[in-house]
Amino acid sequence: MSGWGNAESAAYREAAYTEVEGDGGSRGFGRPLDGVRVLAVEQMQALPYATQMLARLGAEVIKVEARDGGDSGRGSLPSMADPDGRPVGATFLRNNFGKRSIAVDLKNPEGLAVVHALAAKADVVCENFKAGVAGRLGLGFEDIAAINPRAVYLSVSGFGNTRETPYATWPAYAPVVEGMAGLYEFKRPPGVPPIVSPLGGLGDTGSALFAVIGVLAALRHREATGRGQYVDIAMYDAMIALNDTGIGYWSMGLEHGGLAPLINDAFMARDGYVIVQCGRPHMFEALARLVGRTEWLDDPRLAGPQDWFDHLDDVIRPGIEAWAADKTRREACAALTAAGIASGPVNTPADVIADPHVKSRDMLVAMDRTDDVPGPVLTPGNPVKLSLAEEQPETRVPWLGEHTDDVLRDELGLSDAEITHLREAGAVGAADA
Repeated sequence: MSGWGNAESAAYREAAYTEVEGDGGSRGFGRPLDGVRVLAVEQMQALPYATQMLARLGAEVIKVEARDGGDSGRGSLPSMADPDGRPVGATFLRNNFGKRSIAVDLKNPEGLAVVHALAAKADVVCENFKAGVAGRLGLGFEDIAAINPRAVYLSVSGFGNTRETPYATWPAYAPVVEGMAGLYEFKRPPGVPPIVSPLGGLGDTGSALFAVIGVLAALRHREATGRGQYVDIAMYDAMIALNDTGIGYWSMGLEHGGLAPLINDAFMARDGYVIVQCGRPHMFEALARLVGRTEWLDDPRLAGPQDWFDHLDDVIRPGIEAWAADKTRREACAALTAAGIASGPVNTPADVIADPHVKSRDMLVAMDRTDDVPGPVLTPGNPVKLSLAEEQPETRVPWLGEHTDDVLRDELGLSDAEITHLREAGAVGAADA
């Protein structure tokens, strides 16, 4: 891909560390999912994040998008314009590296036949429609199993498809299932409304990670049995799993969930906040000595973790923040960690981008913008580091229907005349349509 051609973009490029490239050929030992073929009828984030992870591990992902408009994530905000001036939203830009896009009208019999033909050659077929929609379209588990009994079928939905649930007809986005799973009650002060989406799309990305685990397990099971199976991921289930602490604490008498008896809070330093976790007597002794409050060690009010918690705001916080007032976050954390106390700075996005750890671990990817706006779009990289699988260059997100003709020709062996017929019949679309 071409450079940005200005100093600001060059600075972003240096900060982002890992650039998107056009091709990502295997080097060394290759990648663990090389040769695995994934057909993804997907939109927004919960499933696209999962298939992007599979692509980063080596899978070949064909993304099926609606012929008219494509993945609804393309319509999210903020957005940039693609080379043809169509908007490409932030949700799409951060979830679709390494995929090929084919635009299909699934309600057109010839379009559905194209998807069925691709499913017959796939190792994994996946969808994230609202419950029941895939079946009505002819893309349910039974439909795919009849075509390809070896295919692993992955469904990601709000409340699942294989067990009875009172929420079967409910639409679900990340904050809906996060709230339902109790995550918004974790450490919520009384009388303060819940903060919605405090971690962005956790309901999507967290569910996606369980989806990847399920696919890998099902592929391994197929090696032993020769059969595919249904991997059914409910976003609500995934968020309950991530709320293990809150549910466990509640069951053991801490009715407010996250208010565990220890020091586990943010404290103000000169340029922002630092996180400090201290739950053991030897840590508390080290903390008291570090901040110059040795009197805490003999204070009967501070005899143990529950006492530290009870006197966090009237005793502990003033002592720590007085000590940290002339120190930057980094300086305070360096001193705390040297004393054996777990701590870390509360970073802004700009801090994360500039962090040397992030550079060392290749944890940011920069994608050139295509609308003359300075600077790239930055997206988190792959957190899975494998010692025998060298990280490959990222391939940018696909434009709508960019690979339709190539997929039909290379994967299904269709002639130019057959492809033209499908396009004229409205069954498929292409980048030049």
